[in-house]
Amino acid sequence: MAIFEYGEYSSKYEAPDNLVEIFEKSASKYANNLLIGEKDSAGVYQWVTYSQIATRVNNLRAGLSAIGVKAGDTVGIIANNRKEWLIGEMATQGLGAAYVPMYEKELVTMWKYIVKDAAVKILFVSKPEILEKVKNFSAEIPTLKQIYLIEGSGENSMDALEKKGAGKPVPSLKPKPTDVAVLIYTSGTTGEPKGVLLSHGNLAENVKAGLAWFLNLTEESRCISMLPWAHSFGITADLHAFILRGGSIGIMGSVETLIDDLPKIQPSFMTTVPRIFNKVYNGVWARMREEGGLKLKLFEAALAAAKLKRETGKASLKYKILDTIVLKKIRARFGGRLVNAVTGSAPMNVEIAKFFIDVGIPTYDAYGLSETSPAITINSPLMGNRLGSVGKPINKTKVVIDRSRTGETGDDGEILCFGPQCMIGYHNKPEVTKEVIVEMNGMRGVRTGDRGRLDDDGFLFITGRFKEEYKLANGKYIHPDTIELEMKVMPWILNAVITGAGHDYNVGLIVPDMKLLKNLATELNLSVEPKDLFDPANPAGQNFKNLLTAEVQNHLKKTIGSYEIPRKFAFILEDFTLDNGMLTQTMKLKRRVVMEKYGDMLENLYKE
Repeated sequence: MAIFEYGEYSSKYEAPDNLVEIFEKSASKYANNLLIGEKDSAGVYQWVTYSQIATRVNNLRAGLSAIGVKAGDTVGIIANNRKEWLIGEMATQGLGAAYVPMYEKELVTMWKYIVKDAAVKILFVSKPEILEKVKNFSAEIPTLKQIYLIEGSGENSMDALEKKGAGKPVPSLKPKPTDVAVLIYTSGTTGEPKGVLLSHGNLAENVKAGLAWFLNLTEESRCISMLPWAHSFGITADLHAFILRGGSIGIMGSVETLIDDLPKIQPSFMTTVPRIFNKVYNGVWARMREEGGLKLKLFEAALAAAKLKRETGKASLKYKILDTIVLKKIRARFGGRLVNAVTGSAPMNVEIAKFFIDVGIPTYDAYGLSETSPAITINSPLMGNRLGSVGKPINKTKVVIDRSRTGETGDDGEILCFGPQCMIGYHNKPEVTKEVIVEMNGMRGVRTGDRGRLDDDGFLFITGRFKEEYKLANGKYIHPDTIELEMKVMPWILNAVITGAGHDYNVGLIVPDMKLLKNLATELNLSVEPKDLFDPANPAGQNFKNLLTAEVQNHLKKTIGSYEIPRKFAFILEDFTLDNGMLTQTMKLKRRVVMEKYGDMLENLYKE
């Protein structure tokens, strides 16, 4: 029997109810613990303690106060994750001001929009090259008084501001839980970006609720910081969760250096997106198949023994031996200490999740939005890990399935979240705020715009996104993201987009992994380079594309309805990335941008 609500709602904020208090208590309690590690120019991680960070926070807070920053102001920062990001945040919030983080990889027009919309008074920028791009903002935006450089010296640097404040201490204010802590701007994938106003209480309650279900996160724990702190997932699950427990955070250099960074940091926790695990999964299998022989047989035997352990709960002698000689080597690629990985942004493929459980690295899917600080539901060691779901509602949170948009006959509907993590609203957008904020039976919450269902035990399953769904000509609804996720499980597909609104059937766009396709072409005794096979002038290309199309369709038949399976595909060689504007900072597809570039190509498939 389906249920349509689950969880216990509470709007009460409990101490510590603000980020400043969380930081200062931990800085006192764990003064000598390592807090943040960053790579130096030689690639060696250098660590600083809670006490060292606290000293710089105190100095910068006094420096900001000296130049007129006060409660109610906004301070912006354009920087990737780094210790100065945290120092700036705590110094700003310790004066009762709000922090406005922005991404380094962003359009200048977006920076300008945010600085103006948020009425940023002081702006920190990480590098001289970014300063060069924004140096005229002060002349163009009346509210912006000064820009300070982090990687620099001289009068207009963060260093100078810290020195200014060092001799004139200013005690911190303890913000009320209802005070604005951060202003997070959404990616604008479906229109103009919106500034999400998150209070100290929103974030503090979300941090505490997440930690309540991960009791093995302690002051001995360490995470590798991969998620941008300019996003609420990074702020809560990464940054302030570890600060509250006194743990340490090693900052990844980049996705490209991840494999090298993991053994250097040796994390015990990781918060990331499923795409990272998909790549490792595909890479491990590709390597094993390439080596073949005894190594492949041992690998398959180890996974079979681990699967038996997962299903029975009993570790055989065979498993223990194979774990030592095979699976331990895979764990070593993650640094050798990883015990938990929380994934968000998209559900993890169930088979890939089972693989990592068998390897000894359980992954826990979570779900949320910027508007909910972000966590709504989490799978966890304490409350259960139901594969395919995104977990149960966290403490003080009630999830309601609203079937007003889907009809009363089905078991899914729009996901509504009620709890203390729900945002204040959208900055300067009262009408849009009214569309999202919902009040029901004395509870205040938000409409997520996502579609889902609850099972009898209260685990939430995502079934689609309303803002991305469309109808085929036959009236059947399609949720393209569900199909795309399933396609990307295939090792040779880097990315995919599905469309078909108003047509008789779906078509798709595929970005293939050329390295893996080269191996496939070799197996098929094709003497031509795979990239040349996608040349319309190449007669052998159509046969190759037909082969790949059939492989995708056969794969999809296992999990989705026949009417959902795309009949035709176009292939492109450029992947979707942050740099070309096709992905958000949390690796979500900017569907509107992709369709602007490739929409005509997809429409032409219907004419072939």
